[in-house]
Amino acid sequence: MFTGIIETIGKIKTLERDNSNLHIEIDSPLASSLKIDQSVSHNGVCLTVVALHEQSYTVTAIQETLDKSAIGNLKVGDDVNLERAMKLGDRLDGHIVQGHVDQTAVCTSIEELNGSWVFTFKYDASFGNVTIEKGSITVNGVSLTVVNSKKASFSVAIIPYTFNHTNFNSLNLGDKVNLEFDVVGKYLKRLSEPYV
Repeated sequence: MFTGIIETIGKIKTLERDNSNLHIEIDSPLASSLKIDQSVSHNGVCLTVVALHEQSYTVTAIQETLDKSAIGNLKVGDDVNLERAMKLGDRLDGHIVQGHVDQTAVCTSIEELNGSWVFTFKYDASFGNVTIEKGSITVNGVSLTVVNSKKASFSVAIIPYTFNHTNFNSLNLGDKVNLEFDVVGKYLKRLSEPYV
């Protein structure tokens, strides 16, 4: 369980294919505080630490994760948003984030507004996911508030702190991002539909 409040940015050190799996080594200031089998959110994808090194650690993404997220698009040197799992009893500064990516989206617009930014994303609405105005959304692991909610797109407003402390500052038009829709909204949507 995560909050969507990014702790730090890591850098992809190595990528190694092993059959259908992808082993990802990340340089990170968190490495010294991690342990094997710990869950860490990587651009919103919950992955398990499988190896520790002096200033880096390794996680493995299986084919299911690669199919449903943008993790397979990472390149050596890319920045990745990192968050360790929430501790029971901590403040929930963002919203409830599971680290289970629902689908990806593409960045279609970046608008600078004299000190803040508005990023717009388009996603495939046929998956049945929805956003609501002022609702929560997780983009690359960052807990954000939806503005301009539409059937297959939405925007988020990014303050300078978030821009400077996440990989939003390296996001470009056409880039693919990971989305996790609000878990409460997903349950409500499912309850309002007939079971098939």
